[in-house]
Amino acid sequence: MCSWTAAESDMVVKNRLVGFLLWQSILSSLIFLVFTTMIVTWHSPTAIFTSFFSFHLSQLLFSVSLSTVLSPQPKCSSLPMLLAAAAVSGFVFAVSFCGFNGRVGFKGFASGLFYAFFYGYKRRWVLQFPIIQRSHFFSFKMGIPSATTHALKLSAAAYLFSALLLAFMPHHFNTDLKLGNFFAYHIISYAVSFFMFLCWELTHHLHQVLHTKRFIFAPPKGSAAAETNPSEPLLAALEESSPTSLLKYLAYLDLCMVCENNVDYWRRAAFFEETGETYRRVAAVCMRPLEQLASKLVQGLEGSLDDKAYRISDQLQSSTNPRLNSKCYELMNDFQLYTWSARAIASLTAHSRKEDRFGVAQLSGSNAAVMSMLLGCLLAVETLMGKKSGLQPSHHSMGSFGIKLATFSTGRRDARTGKRRDDPLYSKAYAMADVLRTSIYCIVSAFHREMLTSAKAGLLEKDWITGGKPSFGTRELLLQKLHLFLDFQAS
Repeated sequence: MCSWTAAESDMVVKNRLVGFLLWQSILSSLIFLVFTTMIVTWHSPTAIFTSFFSFHLSQLLFSVSLSTVLSPQPKCSSLPMLLAAAAVSGFVFAVSFCGFNGRVGFKGFASGLFYAFFYGYKRRWVLQFPIIQRSHFFSFKMGIPSATTHALKLSAAAYLFSALLLAFMPHHFNTDLKLGNFFAYHIISYAVSFFMFLCWELTHHLHQVLHTKRFIFAPPKGSAAAETNPSEPLLAALEESSPTSLLKYLAYLDLCMVCENNVDYWRRAAFFEETGETYRRVAAVCMRPLEQLASKLVQGLEGSLDDKAYRISDQLQSSTNPRLNSKCYELMNDFQLYTWSARAIASLTAHSRKEDRFGVAQLSGSNAAVMSMLLGCLLAVETLMGKKSGLQPSHHSMGSFGIKLATFSTGRRDARTGKRRDDPLYSKAYAMADVLRTSIYCIVSAFHREMLTSAKAGLLEKDWITGGKPSFGTRELLLQKLHLFLDFQAS
C-alpha cells in the first residue's frame, strides 16, 4: 500500500488542478461570449480570435497563480507572484477587449494590482472546507450571487484607484476625449473591469469548491484490498503527507466523516480490528494535532505570565500583549485540523462502546488518553480566553503554573473580558472551546452510565484520566472538570 501513497496520493491534487483549469476555461468562455455580445462590436473574425486567445491567456495566468497561492494554511510566501501575475493578467484582459492602448492597458494593470492587494489583505487564499458537503454544481451555484456582488464593489473601487493613478501619469496617458467618446470610454472601461473581476471571483470560488470537496481514501468496496486492510490508504495519507499540504487536510476531513457518520460504517468497523494496531494508529494521528495545540498554548501562556504580580486570567484581559498574541494567532492557524481531530477521536471513542467487539480502545488505554487530552486542551483554551479555572476552594490546589487558581466560573464572565469578544483570537478560541466541549459531551453521553458507576466506586480518575502529567493543569483539575461534564454543567 505504500506505492498507493507515493503515486496515487499525488494524483489526487493533480487531478483536481487539471479539473479546475478545464472547468475554469469553460466558465471563462461563457463569460466572454456574454460580454462580447452585450458590449463589444467586432469588425473581423481575426479580431475575435485574437481577443479570445489573449483573454484566455490572461485567465490562464491568473488561474495558475491562484492555484500556487491557495493553501489550507494562512501562511503564504507566494503573494509577490500573485501581485505580478494579477497585474499582468489585468493588462492583457483589458487590451484583449479594448485594443492595445497605453491608457487602457495601465487601467487594467492597476485594477489587477488592486485586486491582488485586496486578496492578500483579506487573506482569501486560505481554503475553507465546508462543514456540509454538497454537490459541485450546487456549491458553485450558491456562490454566484456573492461573487457578482464582490465584483461590482471591487470594480467601482478599482476604477477610482486607477483613475487616481492616471492623474499622476505622463500627459500622453491622459488624452482628451470628446464628450460622446468620453462617456462611451468610461462605460466600456467600467464594464471591462467588472467582467474581469467577475471572472476572477468565479475562478476563486470554483477553486474553493473543487479543492475542498471530500476525497475518499479507501479502496473500492468489495475489492481484495477492502477486505484485507481498507484503512491503509487513509492512514498512509495521514502519516506520510506533508503537514501543510492539501492532501493532509483532505485525509483528516475524510477521517472525521468516517468516524462521525454511518455511511461508511464498514470503514469505521475496520478501525476496530482484532490486533488493535489500526485503532492505535488512528488515535495517534488524531491526538497529534491536539498535543501540539496544548503544548504550544502552554508555551504561549507561560511566556506571557509574571507569576509574582499577575494571575493567568488577569494577564489575559488585555488583547495588546504582543508576545502572547503572536504565538497564539499562529497557533490557531490550524483551527480546521484541530476541529477535525477532536471530532474524529471523540466520535470514534463514543462508537467504540458498541462497535469495538475486541475491546481494543479500552485495552490500549486510549479512552483515558483521549479524555485527558480533550480536557487539557479545553482548560488551556479557556485560560487563553481569560476564563477562571481551578480547583474548588476546599482543595486549595496549585495550578500548572504554580499559581493558586480561582474556582470554576460557570456563570457570567468577568466584565473586563468583554472587550476581548471582538478580538479575532478570542473568536477562534471560543469556537475551539465549543468544539472541545461538544467532543467531550459526545464521549460522556455514550459512557454516562459507566462513568457514574466508576465515580461512585471512586474509580473515575483511574478509568478516564491518564496516570502521567496532563498536557495542561493537574490530574485533580481534569477530574473536577470531568465531574462537571458528568453533571452536564460544563459551559
